[in-house]
Amino acid sequence: MFGKLLALVLLATVVFAVAAHQSVGRAPERPYVVKSYDTLWTIATSHYAGDPREGVWRLQRRNRLEGTTIVPGQRLVLP
Repeated sequence: MFGKLLALVLLATVVFAVAAHQSVGRAPERPYVVKSYDTLWTIATSHYAGDPREGVWRLQRRNRLEGTTIVPGQRLVLP
């Protein structure tokens, strides 16, 4: 009986720890419509602090972009 209770408590602890880790430190995603002369680099430098390469990578990954080509009117999600 004690073993089952201990296993249940450990399982609950792991579930809550994973849920808390996934929700901490995440900014809400926001939509963005590409304008003329926008590039992933300019979007990254204006919306993300730090290294713009990280911002470009995040934009590519979140929007499933294989390259760096974007066009005016294209809808992106800013992670």
